[in-house]
Amino acid sequence: MSRLILVVDDEASIRASLLGILEDEGYQVLLADNGSDAIDMIREEVPDLVLLDIWMPGMDGIQTLERIRNLFPDLTVVMMSGHGTIETAVKATRVGAYDFIEKPFSLDKLLITIGNALSYKELRKENEALRIASLKEHELVGTSAALDSVRSQIQRVAPASTPVLIVGEEGVGKELVARAIHHYSTRRDRSFVVVNCSAIPEQLLSDELFGHERGAYTGATNQKRGRLDLADGGTLFLDQIQELSLKAQEQLIRLLKEQCFERCGGTRPVMVDVRVIAASSRPLEQAVKAGQFRDDLYQVLQVVPLALPPLRDRREDIPHLVKHFVNQFHRREGWEPKRFDETALNCLQSYDWPGNIRELKNIVERILIMASGPVVTDDVLPELMPGGSCHQYPIDTTDSDKVETMQAAREEFERSLILSRMKQFDWNLDPAATSLGLERTTLQRKLLQYGLTPDV
Repeated sequence: MSRLILVVDDEASIRASLLGILEDEGYQVLLADNGSDAIDMIREEVPDLVLLDIWMPGMDGIQTLERIRNLFPDLTVVMMSGHGTIETAVKATRVGAYDFIEKPFSLDKLLITIGNALSYKELRKENEALRIASLKEHELVGTSAALDSVRSQIQRVAPASTPVLIVGEEGVGKELVARAIHHYSTRRDRSFVVVNCSAIPEQLLSDELFGHERGAYTGATNQKRGRLDLADGGTLFLDQIQELSLKAQEQLIRLLKEQCFERCGGTRPVMVDVRVIAASSRPLEQAVKAGQFRDDLYQVLQVVPLALPPLRDRREDIPHLVKHFVNQFHRREGWEPKRFDETALNCLQSYDWPGNIRELKNIVERILIMASGPVVTDDVLPELMPGGSCHQYPIDTTDSDKVETMQAAREEFERSLILSRMKQFDWNLDPAATSLGLERTTLQRKLLQYGLTPDV
């Protein structure tokens, strides 16, 4: 499909010349002799590129460019002028022009500039698509009340630069939440730098964070910039912050209070603008009491505490997470898609998931690789689940000695689980069905099948 270029120039000879050149190169061309008509044309059909003259009567090129940037911020514009100056070119670039070319045109330069501008537009589209794909890869998945509360907290804390402390068990998604806070902040276009404090040896952690000056120690022949330099203007995520040494904690306190630090072996303060988000898989109060974590650092970090619930406390999100992980896997591997049926999802919801979301993701991928057929049922799950069983979720087993077949065992478990959820939601069908990952009509059918009523 040929690209559409809008030429805006008050000189008829220029418009005619550009029309012939561009059509010969295979472009579609629209022509306007003033800024007002150009805006109207763009409203009717957004072109791929605008070639805009600066010196025009009425609304000049800079004013037209400002209108275009306000109305169509993603539209690529190249300015043209026969009276160009450096000052004019700089002004046009500041307003948002991609480039500036002078008249009379060099045909080669004109075509190269147009080609570069169109390539730049495609690159921006690709980058945006990658950004959206990255967000989907790290999105918070689920519809539970607990997750909605987390989302609400993220929206409230994101715009500020205040430190945030995220606490939760291993695998609950602390880094995902940190990335979400960064994405919804004013720092979203700057770096998000991750430091796993438990993965770096203690003797190297300060150097990794703060960097070092030349001659700081044997072998330090050059200055090294640390992760804080990389995070300047953006967000620094310190995972497993309880593993920081007391010396590194002291430097971090200074960073949080003064937005400056010193490199190892240095004496000059380095100024930075960094938001710190910390995470811990165990309560820091215990480390403070044990003298392993500074109380003043803890107090600064917990200005905005954010606790993430374990997966066992939001089992209703498991079907949504499974679907998300299945889609991720098939986008990555390109395999034929598989579907987890109702029995398989019930089985997954009955497990306690001590490794939380991370464990669920790993198990789903294992099942997708090992299970045959397009539909995954509960028949294939036991041998692929940790411990060879789904049923770690407490259920009524008082009559288990009467169960003689696998089918009867599944039915007994399903009946017990449905009864438990119905009582939990005071026999309200809609929330109970959602928590079980069932359609309302399916739940009604199963209530009849098992003879379940509020009197049971």
